[in-house]
Amino acid sequence: MATPAEIGAFVEKIVTAMGLTLHAEVEEMPDGLRINLTGEDGSILIRHQGEALGALQHVVGSVFRQDVDERRRLVVDCQGYRKAKDAELKQMATFLAEKARNSGLAQEIGPLNPYERRIVHLAVGEVDRVSSESIGDAFEKTVIISVK
Repeated sequence: MATPAEIGAFVEKIVTAMGLTLHAEVEEMPDGLRINLTGEDGSILIRHQGEALGALQHVVGSVFRQDVDERRRLVVDCQGYRKAKDAELKQMATFLAEKARNSGLAQEIGPLNPYERRIVHLAVGEVDRVSSESIGDAFEKTVIISVK
């Protein structure tokens, strides 16, 4: 099992191999690890809605898959981009849950990848009398938020 320092060092090796000057700092969270990347080349990873950051997340997640599970996540972030997007997604999920509860009409959000769906399901779980479910058979699925 890899240590947080080893995971951080691995991420730094990858971004260095990409020709980027970034520093990886590992943050322990209650539900896993967050690898925060900072430096002058950070904007390269977050261009185009963070596609390169998503690809880096996928590679790191694949390499350290045996070191994480459903309860412990490994998140790669750059200059707070993912943290801000996560907060925005949580806010939207809470808004839609409230809207579903008040109107009685189901609300949709998506398509979302598994990481994003988890954020939505957790946010919806904090709102009384609503539930959420993922529908679809692809990697990215839609989440339906409805009254219980």
